[in-house]
Amino acid sequence: MYYKELLEIIKTGEGYSIEFKESLNSSIGKEICAFANASGGKIILGVKDDGAIKGFNLTNKDKSQIQDIARNMDPSLHLIIEKISDVAIINVPEGKEKPYTVNGHFYLRQGANSQQLKLDEIRRLFQKENLIRFDRKANPDFNMEKDFDDDKFNSFISKAGIDTSLPREHVLQNLGLVLEDKLNNAGVLFFSHKSSRFFLNSIITCVLYGGKSKSKILDKQDFGDDFISNFNNAVIFALKTLRTEYIIEKVERKEQPEIPEIVLRELIINAMTHREYFSEGRVLIEIFSDRFEISNPGGLLFRKSDLGKISLSRNPLLVDLVHRLRFVERIGSGIIRIKELMKDRIKFDISSDWFFVKINREVPGKDGVKDGVKLTLNQKNIFKKIKEIPYITAEDLSDSVGINKRNVEKNLSKLQELGVIKRVGSDKMGHWEIIGEE
Repeated sequence: MYYKELLEIIKTGEGYSIEFKESLNSSIGKEICAFANASGGKIILGVKDDGAIKGFNLTNKDKSQIQDIARNMDPSLHLIIEKISDVAIINVPEGKEKPYTVNGHFYLRQGANSQQLKLDEIRRLFQKENLIRFDRKANPDFNMEKDFDDDKFNSFISKAGIDTSLPREHVLQNLGLVLEDKLNNAGVLFFSHKSSRFFLNSIITCVLYGGKSKSKILDKQDFGDDFISNFNNAVIFALKTLRTEYIIEKVERKEQPEIPEIVLRELIINAMTHREYFSEGRVLIEIFSDRFEISNPGGLLFRKSDLGKISLSRNPLLVDLVHRLRFVERIGSGIIRIKELMKDRIKFDISSDWFFVKINREVPGKDGVKDGVKLTLNQKNIFKKIKEIPYITAEDLSDSVGINKRNVEKNLSKLQELGVIKRVGSDKMGHWEIIGEE
């Protein structure tokens, strides 16, 4: 490897296949084992976490120590160690005899972290996945000249904080997105013009129902662009559909969706990242009057009792890309944070092939708002009239209720703020929907 190539790897930053170490320490065996159990990688000695080159004087004693660690793993592993200028590189190949253990412990690379696993956990992982990773598979149908979206790639590089001067091909290689001179499936999901052209199951379906059952659909959208666009569009759909509460803090009014945005983002990105892409099923987001549900194909790779305690992914490259964009704070921390925020409102239902999440919504009371919230007489009359005539206009409401049009419009806005009614369609051609009723 040339020094220029090394600098490009360092500028790409730590991730699924790259680890920085300032010096040789006791954790080196853990990192070697984790890479061997994953897709291989490079451990660069003499570089700080932020990419600053500190330098490391690799001695023959150091080389022997590293090779001894690899030889004493079970099964043993052969490494290639390089010294380039004042930096050392430990090249760890993907193991051919997985799983590997060091000092009796099993480790696996997850995003930019090496995670310790129990024997039954790592055995279950490899049995279920059969050592085949969807996100790593080269995609023979993808044409780099016709299908690659440079704008999406440049946007990713900028948001991930990767040096924009690096050649595209080198960045893709360093991110682990090239296999057999082809972009792999993770790269296709992120950087194709339209990922659904290659994977119909990458479409995210969002549905709003007019009640507690699926009998009445108020809105339905399918998102089939690239991974990031699909994620953003799904979050926006949910935020626009769910009720918004208004909290008065001092002299300012603060908007807060009934389900916090951080919860929606965590659940949606988890469904997209950890789903089983070998399945034809899609990520489905359904919003009913009394609950919010999201489902994705692919059960857990560990016991349900460990949900929130450990994190294993069948798509580690996707996890790495998502982590680089800071869509999630720390690998494996999302479920804990969601449980803390939602408490007893959230329920996880997991089968061998699917992962379901349900969050109970606060159901409006008999007046159309949450229990404990009162409507004024005018608001009750407007609500009653809209319930009778969904297509009624503000002018007709003014005549019926006996107040001027401006006051009608103010009360309509208030009823929408309270989550009582929802406007569907345009001002001229649309109609009102009562939220929370069949």
